[in-house]
Amino acid sequence: MTIFRQLISAAIVSLAAFTATAQSQKQVQTVRPGIETLRDSGFEQLRGKRVGLITNPTGVDTSLRATIDILAEAPEVELVALFAPEHGVRGDILAGEKVTDTVDKATGIKVHSLYGATRRPTAAMLDDIDVLVYDIQDSGCRSYTFISTMGLAMEQCARLGKEFMVLDRPDPLGGNKVEGPLVDAGCVSFVSQYPIPYIYGLTPGELARMLVGEKMIKSDKPLKLTVVPMTGWSRDMLFADTGLPWVPTSPQLPSAETAIFYPATGIAGELDYVSIGVGYTLPFRTFAAPWVNGRELAQTLNDRNIPGLAFRPVTYSPLFGADKGKHLEGVQIYVTDFDRAQLTMIQFHIMEALADLYPAHKASAGAKPARFAMFDKVVGTKELRPLFFRRHKVADILPLWNRDADAFASRKAKYHLYD
Repeated sequence: MTIFRQLISAAIVSLAAFTATAQSQKQVQTVRPGIETLRDSGFEQLRGKRVGLITNPTGVDTSLRATIDILAEAPEVELVALFAPEHGVRGDILAGEKVTDTVDKATGIKVHSLYGATRRPTAAMLDDIDVLVYDIQDSGCRSYTFISTMGLAMEQCARLGKEFMVLDRPDPLGGNKVEGPLVDAGCVSFVSQYPIPYIYGLTPGELARMLVGEKMIKSDKPLKLTVVPMTGWSRDMLFADTGLPWVPTSPQLPSAETAIFYPATGIAGELDYVSIGVGYTLPFRTFAAPWVNGRELAQTLNDRNIPGLAFRPVTYSPLFGADKGKHLEGVQIYVTDFDRAQLTMIQFHIMEALADLYPAHKASAGAKPARFAMFDKVVGTKELRPLFFRRHKVADILPLWNRDADAFASRKAKYHLYD
């Protein structure tokens, strides 16, 4: 075969591969979120009602048009107030910073803060509305504060006789994975507001149904709850399977893939003794410190053949935060089999390896005691930390971590809206 024919053959193969890839991409199923279901109905369920909206930049349709603007411009809808969770309705507030009452510049609609002086809407805030609508993309993890905002708003609406509506969106971790114990009474907080596992396997609408059905919201009065469902979503879908655009749910979750790693390192991040990539270009995807040999740690972890995981050595210098400018070594985490990987245990496997390799820097020695209380709240129990710190072995905490998962998975099934 001549060189010319070889080039032509290679070009044909490349074109065929490109065409196959393009066709494959076109075949990715496009899920339509609840806001589009509502719009397709002509906003029937909102007509004649004064509407409040809890949302943030993730509340968009498949064309990235904001739910705020969709409702504000719909002649059938009277949008009278916005309610801001953590990060604000337009996403311009950093994590943990208080959100203040303001006016939305784009629409001129007043914005009530639910992450400042109060975490739940007051009677005065709800006085001028008939129905409070919730439209936020969540992370699928209990410590992400948006579901706490949703639940507390549901409680207040029930007490004051206001309707509550959820415009449903996907759980980015799918609808089947459940990990972690239920929250103990002594650890209830804004990062662990309800007795559910750390990874709970429900969409926001399904979780709202469960909060009502299991009487987790505190109200003597019933709540009139409406969930406007998605179309096209199934429980085996990760966010990448939906065909939906990902809008960062917070500054450190810039991609749907990052949402997979948030539960893998975020709990350990509360101990503040290693870098988990926040402050660098790989948030929640690394474990690194100045005292770590990255090649040694990666080899140790890979030799343990942890199901669904692989690790590679990494070096970097954070761009901001406590470790800004420091030379760090460690590992980058790869999830090679999502179904087999126990996401929340990844950080404990790494902390076990660090304790074996660098005893002087084990978590119990390097972690900041001032962070223990928040760690316990995020975990949902005060039992786990002393149990793990005793020997730094994953085997010691697995029975506690897994004790409620199967029972919860069975309980939640009655609230499923999707197969």
